[in-house]
Amino acid sequence: MKVLLKNAIVNDPNSNFHLKKYDVLIAEDKIVELKHKIEDESAKVINLKNLNISPGWFDSGVSFGEPGYEERETISNGLEVAAKSGFTKILLSPNTNPLTDNHSNVSHLIKKSQNKTTSLYPIGCLSVNSEGQQMSQLYDMKEAGAVAFGDFKKPIENANFLKIALEYSQSVNALILSYPSNDKIDNYGIINEGVVSAKTGMKGMPYISESIQISRDIQILEYTGGKLHIPFISSRRSVDLIRAAKKNKLDVTCSVGLPHLFFSEDNVKDFDSNFKIFPPLRSQDDRIALKEGLLEGVIDMISSMHEPVNNEKKQLEFDLALPGTIGLEACFGILMNLFPLDKVLDFLISGAKRFNIKTNAIEPGSDADITLFDPEGHSILKFDNIFSTSKNCAFINQELMGKVYGSFNNGMLTLV
Repeated sequence: MKVLLKNAIVNDPNSNFHLKKYDVLIAEDKIVELKHKIEDESAKVINLKNLNISPGWFDSGVSFGEPGYEERETISNGLEVAAKSGFTKILLSPNTNPLTDNHSNVSHLIKKSQNKTTSLYPIGCLSVNSEGQQMSQLYDMKEAGAVAFGDFKKPIENANFLKIALEYSQSVNALILSYPSNDKIDNYGIINEGVVSAKTGMKGMPYISESIQISRDIQILEYTGGKLHIPFISSRRSVDLIRAAKKNKLDVTCSVGLPHLFFSEDNVKDFDSNFKIFPPLRSQDDRIALKEGLLEGVIDMISSMHEPVNNEKKQLEFDLALPGTIGLEACFGILMNLFPLDKVLDFLISGAKRFNIKTNAIEPGSDADITLFDPEGHSILKFDNIFSTSKNCAFINQELMGKVYGSFNNGMLTLV
């Protein structure tokens, strides 16, 4: 397959063509050349308004459903949604049935995701059945293609289990994920503990549930060594703890979810279950601290926190609804409301390195892994425009700054 991108502005600080406008010729899965004018009658010509390109975007925390919950989302359609949203690489969370806790199940996911524009990288369960008792076969799953190991949104309650996991992980060069929550302190809370929980009467989940767990995990990491990633932090105190750990030269990274950068606990006042998210939306002060943490480099990456939930499980009373919101399709447009373009692209690209996933510069001879977008477009996200199977979206009716045209990767082009 040959593709010719006309008049594309290159956004890639690692490229000699950065911030310059070129025609870009791609053949099969390689960038062949960048010139001011290219003519090739055998190529599919892509000529789009204010076309900008960058290295393909990466999301470290995506859920679909398949296997087991195909009514929420299938792998095939989920990857199509990711490609149309500009994401060429995603980590798939292990919240399926059966769980991704062995070599066979990791291999199955990779096989199901072949021949798609977006590449899928499984996260393997850290423990068998995600029960936190017996460690999964990390080496076998890594050989099958898993890039990190953690039990999806389940805290590691047993501190010694984390200690052993971090010690063992070093022998197989594995990255351990520890979700920042303490079940005993959470005590079945459903929103942030604070003014809003007091006014609404909904059970609160204090931010210290998160920070206590992170503090414990960092102390264990300091003792054992190894590599630790903390997904979806949501509070100022968590930012402070991770900042201190990095200053202490510990090998720890973290992510923040898109909803926690844009919304706060104020959004749950109307009991809209689309705002029921785990970890919960916290205070405006926490939201500001998360943005500052990103700009400072304490927080390493942004995740859309894409988590489809079908209507039967979501359109219920707030306390009964399952947590989660879809976010892939809104991600770029929401971030462009919050940060300048160069920062948005950095947040959406740089995190792949932590998981040993290569990002290719936009240069002749490189693998073509490219996102296509217009940073000056804008739209309102409407229910009818959502490609995801499940429509549980906290970002409905929000203004999206910028427009994603699609992506090219694995020798395939997907456009909206």
